[in-house]
Amino acid sequence: MTVVWINGAFGAGKTTTARELIELIPHSTLFDPEIVGAALAHLLPAKRVAEAGDLQELPIWRRLVVDTAAGMLAELGGTLVVPMTVFRQEYRDEIFGGLAARRIPVHHLLLTPAETILRERAAQREAPPDPHWGGARERQWSDEQMDAYRAALASWLTADAHLVDNSALTSRETAVRIADSVGSGAVPACDIVQTPEPTAETLAAGVLLFDEHDRVLLVDPTYKPGWEFPGGVVEPGEAPARAGIREVAEETGIRLREVPRLLVVDWERPAPPGFGGLRLLFDGGRLGSAEASGVLLPGPELRAWRFASEQEAAEMLPPVRYERLRWALRARERGTALYLEAGVPVG
Repeated sequence: MTVVWINGAFGAGKTTTARELIELIPHSTLFDPEIVGAALAHLLPAKRVAEAGDLQELPIWRRLVVDTAAGMLAELGGTLVVPMTVFRQEYRDEIFGGLAARRIPVHHLLLTPAETILRERAAQREAPPDPHWGGARERQWSDEQMDAYRAALASWLTADAHLVDNSALTSRETAVRIADSVGSGAVPACDIVQTPEPTAETLAAGVLLFDEHDRVLLVDPTYKPGWEFPGGVVEPGEAPARAGIREVAEETGIRLREVPRLLVVDWERPAPPGFGGLRLLFDGGRLGSAEASGVLLPGPELRAWRFASEQEAAEMLPPVRYERLRWALRARERGTALYLEAGVPVG
């Protein structure tokens, strides 16, 4: 089972190419996530839909895309061809990471016709992509998409996807090129960590590492949105502090010489589809300048690292992780440990 994800700007020819492609790849099926968006437009309250400038902004859309793709492959097997624009890297992480967690590899391709062609096609298209939108809103959406496309190309998309310039190709010729590239191995599956989804509450250990200015080390996972602390799930029979030491070594190349001190125990409440569990943060201490400059990341799992002040971390971390960090820093200052429930100190 595999996914061929055809990315591209509005008017790049994703859907027409996908329809041709399923005739070329044996045992393949077309899945257009626009169907998920159309369903949500009817299922969710109108106010909730209106609040989202794009239905991709809704977490339920991203979860349903993963669940639907996995369900279709479980039912049909073979290859799923998915024509869908994804220009926000955190959404790519969430969707591709969710598929990887289900052991579903993703071949990511990007159609890159000349921008003049994209603008011409956008101007010619009369019907809006969503029946609830009017023409004026669609034109605004098209302009915003072009800006997002340029920004994604400049930041991450070119390095992540296999580019196919279809400026002078028909949809059939584009599909043939994609089928040949995927079939020959020229487009390998995305190099993303495959972390199985939990089936029950989990125990996870994170370690805070600091530079000489007391900024905390954060890492950017490839498989989920948002920055994180070095750390991970504690394996059966493993001591949590030792798990933190192991994860730090695996994720950064830094080998802690002493068992880190506990700062925070936080109970994370279940939030379906997540199961929650206990989250521990330890104080890994201050790194010397040589250690701080020698961080080595495993490419398939982490794409970037940086030291951040508490204020910067507030902008980088999801709220629940930031609250955990905030109280861990207070515990570090006081030389104590704190017990939290859902990020709030208790007792």
